Amino acid sequence: MKLGIIGLPNSGKTTVFNALTAQAIEAVAYPTPIGEDAHVGIVKVPDARIDRLSEIYKPKKTTFADVTCVDITGFATGISASKQKAKVFDQVWDVDAIIHVVRAYEDQAVVHPDGDIDPVRDAAALDLELVFHDLELVETRLERIANSMKKGIGAGLEPERDILERFRAQLEEEKPLRNLTLSDEEHAVIGSLQFVSLKPELVVLNVGEDDIGNETTAGTLASLGAHFEGKDTEVFSLCGKIEMELTQLEPDEARAFLEDLGIGEPAMNLVIRKAYELLGLISFFTSGEDEVKAWTIRNGTHAVKAAGKIHSDIERGFIRAETISYDDFIAAGSTVKGKELGTLRLEGKDYMVQDGDIVNFRFNV
Repeated sequence: MKLGIIGLPNSGKTTVFNALTAQAIEAVAYPTPIGEDAHVGIVKVPDARIDRLSEIYKPKKTTFADVTCVDITGFATGISASKQKAKVFDQVWDVDAIIHVVRAYEDQAVVHPDGDIDPVRDAAALDLELVFHDLELVETRLERIANSMKKGIGAGLEPERDILERFRAQLEEEKPLRNLTLSDEEHAVIGSLQFVSLKPELVVLNVGEDDIGNETTAGTLASLGAHFEGKDTEVFSLCGKIEMELTQLEPDEARAFLEDLGIGEPAMNLVIRKAYELLGLISFFTSGEDEVKAWTIRNGTHAVKAAGKIHSDIERGFIRAETISYDDFIAAGSTVKGKELGTLRLEGKDYMVQDGDIVNFRFNV
């Protein structure tokens, strides 16, 4: 999974990127030039179930699932009209979901581009840049389809034309494409076109330390939620500065810091979980003395395809999936006991792997 972080200049998006990736990229108080290389980092997906399985098996190696994060530079109001926009929007199209950082913190030393703090205005303005990009793409493609049909070489383009007409109507209302419901067939028809407002979006309100969980933040979240009401969008708040500071502390110190603030866990854990939910992703596990490992798949994946996630030979020679849920395994204490209790099962290739399943694939090649 790849997440792209966007935000207006001085919104704190690089701070959020640092908090996610435990890096120390300088957060500059001026717009980043368009076309500058994006910052990239890898995030281990936190999962207490992997920690517990490692305690039980004491494996030689423990492998968490991971996520690639991209701090997309040069994103600002008016980018959709820039001659260099392709350098930015290509990066957006290449990610699976967008983390949209919206400024709500006050800091006299970090000037807001518009002079004052207005999270709903800022969020709407930047999301509109995605809409403008897609509207131009729709109109360009529809013009080409119309020209092809006039020349008598447009046979078979009607389904794409009809979908694009529907897209144009949505975009002309200044609404993102992610709010539309598309079938798998429709996705396949327009799959090669680089629509960025189709991307699921996590809207992150970046607040000051004193505003964590207060009424002002709650009100702003409600307003953002009303603006972004629709499909494939989540809105929540965090303090990027605190989250970045947490990554620089030892685990015990970080826990004590969170307790002092009355926070249960780092907000960055929530970012990753929400991204998984938006993209319909789940984790299954393989476990043993050599390695305990988390594997990321789409919800609804059949066992034979999940086997292919590990190795194509396992998919090709699939026989059965020896499966037990994480909760049943913990309750039983071992796979042997799980078999006695009937919670360890043999599943066929059409079994849909569930989040938290511990699976041992039987295969023969």
